[in-house]
Amino acid sequence: MNTISYTDFEKVDMRIGRIVAIEDFPEARKPAYKLTIDFGEEIGHKKSSAQIIGLYTKEELKDRLVICVTNFPPKQIGPFISEVLTLGAPDSVGRVALLGLDREDMPLGARIF
Repeated sequence: MNTISYTDFEKVDMRIGRIVAIEDFPEARKPAYKLTIDFGEEIGHKKSSAQIIGLYTKEELKDRLVICVTNFPPKQIGPFISEVLTLGAPDSVGRVALLGLDREDMPLGARIF
């Protein structure tokens, strides 16, 4: 495992967002959704492609809080531009579970540290 300094970690801007819209993404190579995530007034709405179809329906995702990296450059994924990286972890068969919070009353855009 590589180690990084705390200063390096501070460069990663992770924020709390709320999924406000979910669309199918049939053009993706791996099954994915297109997400629109609200990060509050300071950051606003950002888009993300997330390969989370194996564990979540669109109905389960609506209004869910997620943690995203917001300071990566936009990434072209087929015809879609992903503006933030929605964080998750794979289970034993590769389905991605979202990282989340155990409280729903957290402010949108709050920084993770």
